[in-house]
Amino acid sequence: MDSSIRSLALVDCNNFYCSCERVFRPDLDGKPVVVLSNNDGCVVARSNESKALGVKMGEPWFKLRNLAREHGIVAFSSNYALYADMSNRVMSILSQFSPVQEVYSIDECFLDLTGFTDIRERAYDVRKTILQWTGLTVCVGIGPSKTLAKLANHVSKKHPKSKGVFDYNLLSQSQQDNVLAHLEAGDVWGIGRKLSTGLSTIGIDSVLQLRDADAPSLRARYGVVMEKTIRELRGDACIELEEVEPPKKQIVSSRSFGQCVTELHDLQDAVAHFISNAAGKLRTQKSVAGLLQVFILTDRFRPEKSQYSPCISIPLPVPTADSLQLNRWACDGLKRIYRAGYDYKKAGVILADIRPEHIVQEDLFAVQETKPREALMDALDKINARFGRGALKISSDGSHRAWEMRADNRSPHYTTDWEQIAECR
Repeated sequence: MDSSIRSLALVDCNNFYCSCERVFRPDLDGKPVVVLSNNDGCVVARSNESKALGVKMGEPWFKLRNLAREHGIVAFSSNYALYADMSNRVMSILSQFSPVQEVYSIDECFLDLTGFTDIRERAYDVRKTILQWTGLTVCVGIGPSKTLAKLANHVSKKHPKSKGVFDYNLLSQSQQDNVLAHLEAGDVWGIGRKLSTGLSTIGIDSVLQLRDADAPSLRARYGVVMEKTIRELRGDACIELEEVEPPKKQIVSSRSFGQCVTELHDLQDAVAHFISNAAGKLRTQKSVAGLLQVFILTDRFRPEKSQYSPCISIPLPVPTADSLQLNRWACDGLKRIYRAGYDYKKAGVILADIRPEHIVQEDLFAVQETKPREALMDALDKINARFGRGALKISSDGSHRAWEMRADNRSPHYTTDWEQIAECR
C-alpha cells in the first residue's frame, strides 16, 4: 500500500466497563455481565452474553430481575474510579504506537498511522500489547478519514474473520463498495435513528447509497455536517484529529440521590460536593467561571408527589475558580430557591461564562486576596491528586451524605486504593 495514504486508526475497547470488571473477576468469563448507571438504575454496559439474551442499553434494571435470576446475569454498580484508571493505562500504551493521538472517549482513541509501513502488523501489536498489559481486548479500524475508521472498527467487531483488525485502505474499489453496500446508513458515525429514518424515506438505506448521494442537496436538507459525513465516506478527511482537548465552555456537576432528601443542610452538603468537583475541573483547564447556576429537582417519575424544580442563575461579580467562593455563592442561591415540604431527588451546579484565568476584569473595590487564595486552591488540588479526591475538601462537603447514590454492587477500587487492591491466593 502507498504509505502516503492517510491512515487513521480507531482503537476501541470491547464492552469496556464489563471488561474492566472481568479483568479482576476471571470467573465471570463466558457469563452474562451488565454494568448499571448511577443509583443502579439502568443498564449502561453489556457483555456479549448479555446482548445475546436480549438485554438492551438503557433498560431499567428492575425490569430485568426475572431474566437475571433465570440466566444468572451478574450486575455491577458503576465503578468510575476503576474505569478511569484502566482507561488511562490503555491510552498511555497507545501513545507508544503513534506520535499523533486523540483520546476520543474513555474507551476510544484515534491514532494517526500515516507514513508507517507496517500498519497492519502495528495494529495487531496494539491488540496484543493491550491484552497482555491490561487484560482488555480492543478492536482496531483503519481508514483514510475518522468516519471510515469508525466504520472499519464496526466491521472489525462484527466479523470474526478480521481478528479484531480491519484496514479499509487495503481494499480494492469493488471490495470497498461491497462492504459499504452491506452496512446500514445508521451504522455511520453521527447518523442517529431519527436521521437514518429520514434518509430511508428518500431511498438511502446503505452506507454505499449515502456515500454516492448528491452532497449539496443533502447539505441543503440536513446541514453542513451531513456534507462532511458524505465527503469523509469518500475518503476526504474533513474532521481533523484533536491532540489537545479544547477547554470546556460549560461544566456541569449533578447527581440523582439514592433516596429523596427534604432538609436544606442535606442539599447544601450535596451542592458543596458538586462545587468541589466542578471547580477542580475548572482549575485543571486553567479557567474561571463568570456565571453559576444551582438547581434542585423533585422526582418527576412520581407524579403523585408535589413537584418543584427551581433553578437560579448567579452572575459572579468577579469570575473565579475558587471552591470556597463558588460554594458561598451556591449556598446563597440554594437558600433562595429551597422550599420545605418537598422530596428532592436531584441537585446540581453549572459553571458557565468560562474564560481563561488570565482574562479577568477585577473588582476595583474588592479586597485583593487573589494570590493567597490561588495558593490555597493549588495546595488543595495537589493534596487531592496525591492522596485521592476528597482527601482535602470544603467542610460542608460530605458532612451528611444522606443524598449519597445507591451502589449496592460496586466492585472494589482495585487499582486506586491500597486497601482494596486485588489479592492473589
